[in-house]
Amino acid sequence: MLQEIHIQNYAVVESLTVEFHPGFNVLTGETGSGKSILVDALDLALGGRASPDVIRTGADRATVTAVFRAEASGRRGAKPPWRDWLERYGVRGEAELEIILRREIQAGGRSRLLVNDEPVTLAAAKELAPLLVEIHGQGEHASLLVRESQLDLLDAFARNAERLDEVAGLYARRRELEREWVSLNQSEQERLRALDLLRFQVDELAAARLEPGEDQQLESERAVLCNLEKVRAAAAAAHAAIYEDEGAALARLDAAEGALDELGRYDPAFESHRESLTAARVAIDELARALGDYLGRLEADPARLEELEDRLAQLDRLKRKYGGTTEEMLAFAERARADLARLENRDERRAEVRRELETAAGNYRKAAEVLSRDRREAALRLAREVHRELAQLGMDKARFAVTFDDAPAARAVDAAGSAAGGESEVAASAGGPRGIDRIAFLVSPNPGEDLRPLDRVASGGEISRLMLALKTVIAGAAARESDRASRTLVFDEVDAGIGGQVAECVGERLKRLAKENQVLSVTHLPQIACFGDHHFCVEKVQRGGRTFAEVQYLEADRERAAELARMLSGRQITAAVLEHAAAMLKQGARR
Repeated sequence: MLQEIHIQNYAVVESLTVEFHPGFNVLTGETGSGKSILVDALDLALGGRASPDVIRTGADRATVTAVFRAEASGRRGAKPPWRDWLERYGVRGEAELEIILRREIQAGGRSRLLVNDEPVTLAAAKELAPLLVEIHGQGEHASLLVRESQLDLLDAFARNAERLDEVAGLYARRRELEREWVSLNQSEQERLRALDLLRFQVDELAAARLEPGEDQQLESERAVLCNLEKVRAAAAAAHAAIYEDEGAALARLDAAEGALDELGRYDPAFESHRESLTAARVAIDELARALGDYLGRLEADPARLEELEDRLAQLDRLKRKYGGTTEEMLAFAERARADLARLENRDERRAEVRRELETAAGNYRKAAEVLSRDRREAALRLAREVHRELAQLGMDKARFAVTFDDAPAARAVDAAGSAAGGESEVAASAGGPRGIDRIAFLVSPNPGEDLRPLDRVASGGEISRLMLALKTVIAGAAARESDRASRTLVFDEVDAGIGGQVAECVGERLKRLAKENQVLSVTHLPQIACFGDHHFCVEKVQRGGRTFAEVQYLEADRERAAELARMLSGRQITAAVLEHAAAMLKQGARR
C-alpha cells in the first residue's frame, strides 16, 4: 500500500508530508484547494509526464517521494509485487517489504527518477507503476466512449498482453513484406533509376574505404598536430616532473623505498606497505617511459596534417549524404548493397517475397483469430461481472454487453503491378497491429430499452458508475492473475456527474473495495466522504503574500462532521446541518 508521500516545491505546495492508511482514505476540500495535486504528484513519482511549470515560484526544483510498503504476509505467502522488478533491473532494496520512489524536476527542464535511491529510466518506472497503484482519473469518463479505449479495457480484463505483442509483431512483419512487394512491382523505368542511384552510392562508399571510428581517431590526431608545441610542452613538463627534475617523483619514491627498508629492520609491521610502494614505483616508471617515447615521436609533419585535412573533408562530404558518423555510413552502405541485390535479382526475390508474404499473412491471421476467440470468451465473462457490479451501484435493472463487428477478409493488391499484368496480387489478412476485432460496449440503463452504444444512451452519472464497475472488475481480474493480496486504488473525482442516492451507492462500493484494498478517493460529495475510514482535508492558506496548500488529517468525529457539513451547505453551517452530517458519519461507519 501507499504508506507516505512527501512533496516539496510542487505547484502551491512548499513542503508537505501525508501518511496514508489501510482501508478507505478520502480527500476533500473546497473547489480549487488542490485536492488533485496529491494525485498528480503521485503520478509524477510513478513516471508520469514532467514539466518545469509545476515547480513552485522561486524554487529551482520540485521533488516528490512516495513510499510503498507490502503486507508482512500476503495471501498464501505472496511476495511483494515489486520483487521481480527489482531483480530484473538490478535495483537493491534495503527492506524487502518497502520500496521508495523519488522524482526530481529541475527548473531547466531536466528530471530524474530514483527507486531505492538508484536512478532508473522512465520506461522501467512505467513498468513498475501498475505493480504499485492504479490511478483512475476524471478524464477516463470521456475515454470510455471511444471504441479503442473499450478494446483496451477488454484486453486488460482478458490479460491479453502477451497475445497482443505476438499479433503486433506478426502484423509488423506482414506490413514489411507488403511494402517490399510493392517496391518489387514498380515499373521498369523506376527500377532502373533506383539501380543507378544505388550503384553510385555503393561504389562511392566502397571507394572511401571507411573504418569504424576513423573520423574520431583522425580528429584526435589533427588536434595534436595543430597544437604540437603545446602538446610537446605539456608532455615534457610531465616527464620532467616524474623523471628528470631535481626532486622528481621517481627519485622521491626511491628515497621513500630506502627509508621503508630501514624502518623494516626495526618494525616488520611495515613490510606489507613496501609492496604497495613498489607497485606505485613500477607504474610511475612505466608512465615515464611512455612519456619519453611519446616525446620522441612528436615532430612537425605538414604533409601528414594536409593528408588529415583532405581525409576529414572527404568524410564530412560523405556524412552530409549518408550519416553523421562512420558507423552510420557503413550501416547505410550495408542497406544499399542489400537493396541493390534485391533489385538486381527482382524476379527471384519477387517469388521469394510472395511465399514469405503468404506465410506471414497466414501466421498473422491465425494469431489474430486466436486473440479474437479469447476476446469473445472474455467479453461474456466481463458482461456478467459488470452486471453484478452495476447492481451493487444502484443499477440492478441495467444490462451491459460487448458487441463485435465482423470485418470481412481483405486482399492486398499492388495497383502498379496489377496494371502491368495482375501478377502482384497477393492474399493478406485484414486487421491491424491490435488484431481483427472492432468492438463496442452497449448498455441498457432501464428496463424495456434496447442495448445501445454508451454515447447514445448513458448519462454522466451512469458513465461514472459503469467506469467504476469496469475498473473494479478489471482490477479484480489482475489481482487473481498475480495472486496479490491487495492493491492501492486511486479514484480522482470519478464521482463527477452523480449525486444523491447514486453517490451513496458509489460510496458503499468504494468502502467494500477498501476491505481488501487500500483505496484513495478525491471527492466533492459528502455521500461518499462519510464512508471513509480515514479523512484528509485539503485547503489553501495565504501567508506573507504567498499561497500554500496544506493537508489536515481529520481524526475526531466532530472535525469530520464539520467538513461534511461544509460539503453539504457551504458557508452557512447550522446545527441541523451538523446533526445531519454526524448522522451520515454514523451510517457510513455501520455499513
